[in-house]
Amino acid sequence: MSLMQAIKDSVDHLSPQEKKLADYIVEHPREAVHATITELAKYSGSSTATISRFCREFQVDNFSEFKMRLAMELAEEPAGNTYQDIVAGQSLDHIVSAITANHLRSVSDTAKLLDYGKLKEAIDALHHAKRIDLYGTATSGVVAEDFYQKLIRIGKSAAVFSDPHMQQTSAASLMPGDVAIGFSYSGETLETISALSSAAEQGATTISVTKHGASRLASLSDISLFISSSEAGMRRGDMASRMAQLHLVDILFVGLVSEYFDTYVPRLERSYQNVKRFVKHKKGEFK
Repeated sequence: MSLMQAIKDSVDHLSPQEKKLADYIVEHPREAVHATITELAKYSGSSTATISRFCREFQVDNFSEFKMRLAMELAEEPAGNTYQDIVAGQSLDHIVSAITANHLRSVSDTAKLLDYGKLKEAIDALHHAKRIDLYGTATSGVVAEDFYQKLIRIGKSAAVFSDPHMQQTSAASLMPGDVAIGFSYSGETLETISALSSAAEQGATTISVTKHGASRLASLSDISLFISSSEAGMRRGDMASRMAQLHLVDILFVGLVSEYFDTYVPRLERSYQNVKRFVKHKKGEFK
């Protein structure tokens, strides 16, 4: 997991002193790497005790190890590799470059956040599920629809719902052994929280896909999967979060098919051949 990303994701949940420290590290990471613990306390307006506690909160034993991990991340990150928002008068070549960089960064940051143990749990739950419900609204609903199309191709009994009433109706009929997945970038979408909570009440295994950090949706789910949380600019149209969620969906799908290859590949081939025959039929070539 990216240490810098974890710090950014946790800023809103830190104490006032820790938040001042986090803000300084995010804004001046290279200065933090070269500072002593006393200097960093002075620069950030915190204290050495706060810094030691801050390190432990991010599963780092001491300040020296913290600086080492941060330095390694900075060394791996190309200069200027930050998300870019939409501004007036950009040339098309700059737009192409900026959006490509945003998408690559979103996917890369998400990969660093993945918990392989949780991924394996989610894959196994999906394989054994008798039925799979997918909940999401707006952009997250588009991602849920994408996963639905993938699951149908391998013969899984799945359904996708963006309407909150239908989410509740379907969740109420789930049973133990079923799976419900809630997609919400913020993790605070009330409709999705309510639907996943209802699914949990019926004994279904619940999975959440949210931005990294504490959220109501993640806290109530059995399996929490996290994506990059760098959708800061209000003019981006949820581009980075959409790409990050789609990346995670692709990982789940390929992981599921790969892990249970003999079960799903024949189904995948059968769906492909059926679509191929349909296309030929439309062209008047059906035999």
